[in-house]
Amino acid sequence: MNRPDVKAFFDEATYTFSYVAWDPQKRQAAVIDSVLDYDAASGRIRHDAADAIIAFIAAQSLTVQWIIDTHVHADHLSAAPYVKSRLGGTLAIGEHICAIQQTFGDLFNVEPTFRRDGSQFDHLFKDGERYRLGDIDAVALHTPGHTPACMTHVIGDAAFVGDTLFMPDYGTARCDFPGGDARTLYRSIQRIFSLPGNTRIFLCHDYKAPGRDAYAHETTVDAEREANIHVRHGTDEDAFVQMRESRDATLAVPRLLLPSVQVNMRGGQLPDAEGNGVSYLKIPLNAF
Repeated sequence: MNRPDVKAFFDEATYTFSYVAWDPQKRQAAVIDSVLDYDAASGRIRHDAADAIIAFIAAQSLTVQWIIDTHVHADHLSAAPYVKSRLGGTLAIGEHICAIQQTFGDLFNVEPTFRRDGSQFDHLFKDGERYRLGDIDAVALHTPGHTPACMTHVIGDAAFVGDTLFMPDYGTARCDFPGGDARTLYRSIQRIFSLPGNTRIFLCHDYKAPGRDAYAHETTVDAEREANIHVRHGTDEDAFVQMRESRDATLAVPRLLLPSVQVNMRGGQLPDAEGNGVSYLKIPLNAF
C-alpha cells in the first residue's frame, strides 16, 4: 500500500485547504494544516473548521497519528493543539521552526518565557526524515523559500507542499516574508519536481486564477512541471527570481499575518493570559 486516502477541507475565509490523509487499511490518519476560525475585528475564536475535521475523523473511525503544519502560516491560525486535545496524535513541524521563533520572537518582543527551541511541538521533522502513516512510507523534505521552515510531506504517492506551489495556472508562493528567498524557493521547487511525475500534489491555498470558476486543491508533479505559469520546466532560475521579487514588491501584507505568526510560532497556542485572565496579541507599528 503506497496510496493514502485524502479528504480536503476548504476554509474560504482564508482560502486555505486542510487535509486528512489516512492509511485505508490501518485507519491511521494525519491532519495537515488545520485552521482555527479567527475574527480579526472582534478578536473572537471559534472552532467550526476544526470541528468539521474532527467529525469526519470520528465518522470514518480513524485514529489520529500525526497533526502536521507544513510551516508557520502567515494567513491563518493553526488549530493543531485543539485537534490534539480532542483526538490525540503527535503535533509536528519542521525543525527550522526555531529560525522563525527567533526572528518573530524579536519582532514581537515576546515574553522572556517564550521558548525558541521548538519545544511547543511534540516532534520536529528533519530534512529527509522517514516516518510512517500506518503502513504507508512517508518522508519530510525541507523546501524553504516561502519561509525558512517550509516542509513538503510526501506520504506514499501524495505530496503536501504547503505554500510552495499553487495550481499551475496560479504559480508559486511569495518570498518576501522575513527569511524568505526567491532563489531558495526555485531550488526547493526543483526538488519537488524531481519526485515521480504521477505524484499527487495537494496545495494549501487556492485563489482561483482568472478564467477559472472553481477552487482547486490537487494537481500532479507532471502538471506542475509542464504548465506552472511561473516555474514550468525550462524556466531559468534568474528569470524566476526577477519575476518573483518584482511581483512580491506589489503584494499587500496578508490580512492575518500579525495574529497568525504570533499564534503559530507557539504551536497554535495563544500567548499566556495576563493578570486579568485575557490573552493578548501584539500589533507592532511600522514593522512592515
